[in-house]
Amino acid sequence: MMEPMIDALPDQLWWYVARSGGIVALLLAGLSVIWGLLISTRLTRGKPSPKWLTSLHRYLGTLTVSFTAIHVAALVADSYVDFGWRDILIPLASEWKPAPVAFGVVAFYLLVAVQVSSLLMKRIPRRWWKLIHLSSFGLLWTGLIHGATAGTDAANPVYAVAMALVACATLFLTLFRILAGRGRRELRSVTAMARANTVGA
Repeated sequence: MMEPMIDALPDQLWWYVARSGGIVALLLAGLSVIWGLLISTRLTRGKPSPKWLTSLHRYLGTLTVSFTAIHVAALVADSYVDFGWRDILIPLASEWKPAPVAFGVVAFYLLVAVQVSSLLMKRIPRRWWKLIHLSSFGLLWTGLIHGATAGTDAANPVYAVAMALVACATLFLTLFRILAGRGRRELRSVTAMARANTVGA
């Protein structure tokens, strides 16, 4: 009974590598975005140092790229579903679930843009870097949609709960960041008005 399973394993090996690589890449992307939000909302004040926190954020981003590369390369090497480089690099080119796969292609390009801009952060205008870095949100959500619609593990309860936690944490921290930023702007405005009134008096 074990022999058929052993014989079948080599044929599906790349498919398993592609699936696991994609899942790990998506989780790492979520952790990277969540960690970035924790830093930007200043919820992680104190130890460890901000420099260490930023380094971890970058490390998570690098790991995301690495596992995405594994995911893409394994899909091309796999024979379970026939993927070529055209299917991987051009949205809607795939004959297998074209729209769900297209979300993955878009997520891939956003990941490349974010990572390249991070490497060139000191060489490009800060405003450009911030604008490109904001596409991390688009990267995560297109990745989540890709995983939910193209992935064969979407029905797995563990996978579904993990991705739901990533989505909820991202939404909560994004809302917190928006409200905290609005509160700081209002505080600065009130402080400026108070100073102006004091000078005027």
